[in-house]
Amino acid sequence: MSLPDSLVTFALGSRARLTPRALPRFQDGTLLHRVARVLCGASCLPRKELFESWEVARRVRRRFRGGRVVDLACGHGLLALLMLLLDDTSPVAVAVDTRIPPSLAKVRAAMEAEWPRLVGRLVVHEGPLGGVSLSPDDVIVSAHACGGLTDEVLAIAMAASARVAVLPCCQDKGEGDQGGVGGWLDAALAIDVTRAARLRAAGYAVYTQRIPEMITAKNRILLGAPPR
Repeated sequence: MSLPDSLVTFALGSRARLTPRALPRFQDGTLLHRVARVLCGASCLPRKELFESWEVARRVRRRFRGGRVVDLACGHGLLALLMLLLDDTSPVAVAVDTRIPPSLAKVRAAMEAEWPRLVGRLVVHEGPLGGVSLSPDDVIVSAHACGGLTDEVLAIAMAASARVAVLPCCQDKGEGDQGGVGGWLDAALAIDVTRAARLRAAGYAVYTQRIPEMITAKNRILLGAPPR
């Protein structure tokens, strides 16, 4: 990942909050910098969340276009909004979490003010991850659904025969399924390899990518497209 000079000494994986003080770092006319300036004004998200959501969204959109976006374990909802921003052919995104943080409303308001075409296209659902009816045309995404939540997201997507992309984290060595390959691979990687195998066994085409490690060490993206 080649960084502009303004970001070379800027720790992309920091949990420090983006505030107006960081605005001089984001003076380019790129979409990423426009989003960053909006979030600096909102002053409610760690900078890590910006770069993580951006890197996931743009990789998913290279592979999966259109469809309703469903962001499970959505947190602040930025990933869902970026998915809409990067592909206007998706009519709506649904942001689902068991508890919706106050930051989501702030992020949504700031993004809608900058891009009015987003107004009314983010639906927020507070409740269980499986509480939204899905269809095969949906694109299910989830960034850093901790531990077994990633497996829940994959199971929900497979049950609907929907496209899915996850950025797993906090793999639980004691609870996660290592697929019998834990003797060869470290536990976290074994769990993610087994997840990929589970998708393939369900007939999915599987794609694996990474986002830059300077943003997060938990940087593996697992994408799956169901058989059509």
